[in-house]
Amino acid sequence: MNLNFTDILPTLPFILKGIGITLKIVIVAGLLGFAFGIILALLKISSLKILNWIADAYTSIFRGTPLVLQLMIIYFGSPQIVGYQIEPYNAAVLAFALNSAAYISEIIRAGILAVDRGQQEASMALGIPYKKMMWDIIMPQALKNILPALMNEFITLTKESAIVTTIGVMDIMRRSYIVGADKFSFFEPLIIAGIIYYVMVMTLTLLGKAVERRMRRSD
Repeated sequence: MNLNFTDILPTLPFILKGIGITLKIVIVAGLLGFAFGIILALLKISSLKILNWIADAYTSIFRGTPLVLQLMIIYFGSPQIVGYQIEPYNAAVLAFALNSAAYISEIIRAGILAVDRGQQEASMALGIPYKKMMWDIIMPQALKNILPALMNEFITLTKESAIVTTIGVMDIMRRSYIVGADKFSFFEPLIIAGIIYYVMVMTLTLLGKAVERRMRRSD
């Protein structure tokens, strides 16, 4: 093995700058996906069949096709669809948000259905409006139950964000690839990128466990 990390270490600050780009994509896409996921989940449990069908069809499409395909359709297909080229960062956020919403909607739907139906019946008997009941009574309980699954989705989103390198976004992966091409040695910068992703994922995992413990103590 002919490994030489000495030549790669000076480029570490350049690679580390990609963390900010990666986190920006993940956080914005995660928040948008969560918000849209809540809407989809409510459509799925709606009494109107057409709304159920629309939400289920959306979820089926985005869960049944590769994320990288969705990303490329949005980025490379935007000139034909909307008449102008979407910026790589915007395309990445949009693709991840739309994809994540499909998965999050199923998580939230399961969480809502797991809440004792007696609470909904009691709320209706007390005359509490559906919207207030859902946001103030049902949803907070559902979120406590699904927090581990939501954190897992966020962690998955962090790892999958590496595919944005295919459209030229200067994230961690793209920067490590540039360093590899410049030094004619790809193994070392890719290992460094892997370590960075691992540290990020472990940090998110510990953060998720801490939040989960805090929520359990608040019960």
